[in-house]
Amino acid sequence: MRFKKPLSVCPGWLAALCFLMTFTGIAAPAKDLKFQALLVWATDAEKSPDHNHKPVDAEVLKKLRELPLRWKNYFEVRREHFIVPRGGAEKVTLSDKCKIGVTDVDGRHVEVSLIGKGEPVLKRIQPLSRGETLVLGGNAPDSTGWLVVLKRVE
Repeated sequence: MRFKKPLSVCPGWLAALCFLMTFTGIAAPAKDLKFQALLVWATDAEKSPDHNHKPVDAEVLKKLRELPLRWKNYFEVRREHFIVPRGGAEKVTLSDKCKIGVTDVDGRHVEVSLIGKGEPVLKRIQPLSRGETLVLGGNAPDSTGWLVVLKRVE
């Protein structure tokens, strides 16, 4: 003997299945945000006085050349990779005088806080998608400058 289901039950099961699939996708864990931060020294000098500094790579140099910056040469002081959990925050020390804080605001926007010599320099909220770069900076002695190049890696 075969059991037959009325056709009116099938749309109910189909609706329930669609409902479960929809909320299962939403409940999937969100990915953390991965960043790369570079502390860059900007100058007109041909060489850095610190032999540990190296010229920035071609990708960063291209990005800096697109900006209205006055310096001829850019040297990488330090590079840090870090992760910001979804909805969380992370602080990164780039030097004794320079730190940044990055907070995931809503999954699309990040808040970046720049701290120089222990004092807040600026705070900025903006979207930063994977592969995009944000450049922040300030003046330094002797017509030089320092920049923080923040790139969202993932």
